Amino acid sequence: SEASVAVLGASGYTGAEITRLLALHPGVSVRAITSERSAGQPFGQVFPHLRESFFSQSRAGAGADKSDRVMNLELQKVEDVDWDKVDSVFCCLPHGTTQEIIAGLPSGKRVVDLSADFRLKDVDVYAEWYGAPHKAAALQEEAVYGLTEFKREEVAGARLVANPGCYPTSIQLPLIPLLQRGLITTEDIIIDAKSGVSGAGRGAKQNNLYVEIAEGMNAYGITSHRHVPEIEQQLNEVLPSGQAARISFTPHLMPFSRGMQSTIYVKLSSGASVDELRAVLSEQFEPEPFVHVLGRGEIPHTRFVRGSNHCLIGVFEDRIEGRAIIVSVIDNLVKGASGQALQNMNLMLGFPEETGLMQIPMFP
Repeated sequence: SEASVAVLGASGYTGAEITRLLALHPGVSVRAITSERSAGQPFGQVFPHLRESFFSQSRAGAGADKSDRVMNLELQKVEDVDWDKVDSVFCCLPHGTTQEIIAGLPSGKRVVDLSADFRLKDVDVYAEWYGAPHKAAALQEEAVYGLTEFKREEVAGARLVANPGCYPTSIQLPLIPLLQRGLITTEDIIIDAKSGVSGAGRGAKQNNLYVEIAEGMNAYGITSHRHVPEIEQQLNEVLPSGQAARISFTPHLMPFSRGMQSTIYVKLSSGASVDELRAVLSEQFEPEPFVHVLGRGEIPHTRFVRGSNHCLIGVFEDRIEGRAIIVSVIDNLVKGASGQALQNMNLMLGFPEETGLMQIPMFP
């Protein structure tokens, strides 16, 4: 049966992206879209790229009631949503505001939260890194971390899924299998990551103005980025008791709208080889629809995954003996956010995991 969905925070980039993906999903009807700052405006007016005429041959068919299409819905405030018409929720609100809103939803609603509010299992760690106490500790205990390729069974049975961050997704996908097999050491993991500006959100900020971003790049959050505890938490989950991974992580802001590359420098365990790393990752992800390990010498580019839910991984031998370099690329708004959220919701609703997500990457 068709699922009825609400998108909270639909006027931001991740909210608009999940709505774009849902517009042609064969098993989902979007019943409510919210925005505090744009309430009362038609969605197609806020995002003209999702105007109704673009979807005239949608799954609903030309004779269907056009008022039922997401492009014709008006944005409204969260408190005005008719929850009797909704069974599932994508929450695309900023961290810090999400906890109380999700805690206040009617019971029984399935929720995928795209903020950071439910990713960290320890609420004290959350308070340390996000600068405020967690306001829904009981909900945190039931939240499932939704790195889909490794959490399918848990996600399918969950009521609340914490969608991973964009950087953590690109980093964990290649590192988890290698740490599980003991092929790389837990120390001396160095990550140089780069993201398009959309990763900083749609809010007006001086640092994201065109003149501030164009024709340059810059590091930020050096030693203090909030994705560090999320990444280490999930890497440590797959390690034997008594072992812990520590990462050196530096993100950079790049002058393009979407795309993400994580270049990961690792130390090989005794007896391991770069070819073995590539072989293990290829075996791990061979059956996966969205994660692809490239052959020897092939270099992933962010433009190869633009607009898609795919992740490309390349493995290379470092010129320093005993080390390897892993390059992982995703679209930060799709596999790094809204696409993975839909992947998770598909599992929660019993749809095939790839439903609504088989878009071919856009190039150029």
